Amino acid sequence: MKRPLKLGIPKGSLQNATIDLFRRSGWKINVNGRSYFPEINDDTIECALCRAQEMSWHVENGTLDAGLTGKDWIAENKSDVHVITDLVYSKVSARPARWVLAVTHDSPIKKLEDLEGKKISTELVEFTKNYFSERKINVSVEFSWGATEAKVVSGLADAIVEVTETESTIKAHGLKIIHELMLTNTQFITNHEVWKDPEKREKLEQISLLLKGALAAEKLVGLKMNTPDKYLKKIVSLLPSLNAPTVAPLYNSNWFSVETVVGSSIVRELIPKLLKHGAEGIIEYPLNKVV
Repeated sequence: MKRPLKLGIPKGSLQNATIDLFRRSGWKINVNGRSYFPEINDDTIECALCRAQEMSWHVENGTLDAGLTGKDWIAENKSDVHVITDLVYSKVSARPARWVLAVTHDSPIKKLEDLEGKKISTELVEFTKNYFSERKINVSVEFSWGATEAKVVSGLADAIVEVTETESTIKAHGLKIIHELMLTNTQFITNHEVWKDPEKREKLEQISLLLKGALAAEKLVGLKMNTPDKYLKKIVSLLPSLNAPTVAPLYNSNWFSVETVVGSSIVRELIPKLLKHGAEGIIEYPLNKVV
């Protein structure tokens, strides 16, 4: 590659989750103190920390070749970028976040139309304006620099549009959600011109493949066990897997080694069943990537 790929890493709430995802994908990113240019163990990549809210601007204008940011901020900035892939991960959970409309529990506002002529506080200003304009509801939308939930509690706004994953912060402020505006997740994006460059496109596709592989592996574990011949058919029937489990005879015996990949959520129920039906020496191990 003639020039290193300039990759934007989201600074802030997603920073640690992104760095950990890259680590599991095979890239070690090291953030040194206050530097905005982390080191990475790949000579073909140069990293830069950038706020997720601004990432799509810098990718669109070519300051960065690619980056990771939320679908919400691409929509807010109306950025013309190429989305390489969706990556569902966050600082809290492996599920999309939601931008929701919330009011106080005793508010007379029950639905969108009740906000006619009212004031909304949010960080997602342009998207919120467009959302209500498309529905022909006249509202005043003001930018919030933070502590958005407090704006409606203190009476500075009639409602807020805020992002949530677990709803815990919203509930802690005594608010209730009355409408969902958008589901959002992290997206891996690039500049249209960069995507036309064969070398950089190949690198971006490599990164995308391994990031998705690391995310897929989060919900899976490997299982290995031994079982005598007489129990083999029953053990195999108990094992859900990506394909069929791997079965291999043990040397000079009537025992078999069985190996498979299963969902991590079912292991606690599955292992006792396997033991009950004749499996022995069960080993559970984590996976870095599934591609």
